[in-house]
Amino acid sequence: MTVQGMPAAEVPVSVELVRRLLGEQHPDLADLPVEVLANGWDNLVCRLGEELLVRLPRRAVAAELVAHEQRWLPELVGRLPLPVPAPVRVGRPTAQYPWSWSVVPFLPGRIAARAEPYDPWAAAAALGGFLDALHVPAPPAAPVNAFRGIPLAGRAEGVLAGLAQIDPADRATALRVWGTAAATPAWDGPAVWLHGDLHPANILVDRGRISAVIDFGDITSGDPAADLSVAWMLFTAEQRAALREAYGRADDATWGRARGWALVLSLVFLTHSADNPLMRGIGERAFRAVLE
Repeated sequence: MTVQGMPAAEVPVSVELVRRLLGEQHPDLADLPVEVLANGWDNLVCRLGEELLVRLPRRAVAAELVAHEQRWLPELVGRLPLPVPAPVRVGRPTAQYPWSWSVVPFLPGRIAARAEPYDPWAAAAALGGFLDALHVPAPPAAPVNAFRGIPLAGRAEGVLAGLAQIDPADRATALRVWGTAAATPAWDGPAVWLHGDLHPANILVDRGRISAVIDFGDITSGDPAADLSVAWMLFTAEQRAALREAYGRADDATWGRARGWALVLSLVFLTHSADNPLMRGIGERAFRAVLE
């Protein structure tokens, strides 16, 4: 399988840059300690003192996503049953740094990819309830993502290219799964709010329980099946049934598309993780679950 690495940063981002920006724009926070927490595909994330994080885009596409978080998360946070990192401060572009950036709450816990819940059935129910609360009709001005929440047919080319690279022993089964999902009736309801990038590295677990959902940079609107695909990334078949029951409104067509989306995303993770074993592991687990 051909595996690509993480996209390169388009501007230099560092702890020193974070300190300069804080000193210029939020001087009351400038004396707090700063340390790198994560340097991902889209953002440099730094711990700021005990209670805050700084999210600094490292690519132009990520800067647009941060703007979506700043615009929409404050409107959603009040009705969600799990904490989410709605920005508490907004940073402006400067001569040194071209994009907006955010200060968000630090939410305790470890990502579910590294710290699985003690009770996965309870975790599945909690996540299903969260998605039920999130998946309400979005306003016309909501962000639209060309790759998430769209009809599965829009991902066919990438899926077939990805499947061409996997072990032939799995390919025939995966093609059957994809064919079934692609033939499922398309979503005909209103475009609902979506997290857009819901996987075990964007779910926190604290004291054995799902404690927060993070990284809403891909927040968008569309088919709820895209978010429901997380069920194949974290849970067994029986636990997935608990998520579906808690969600309460995934008919067979929606659940079939969700399985298709799990295949789509597993192939994305598997083919873009040369330097990210965490995401490769998520992709492998989801791919195996989809083939069950």
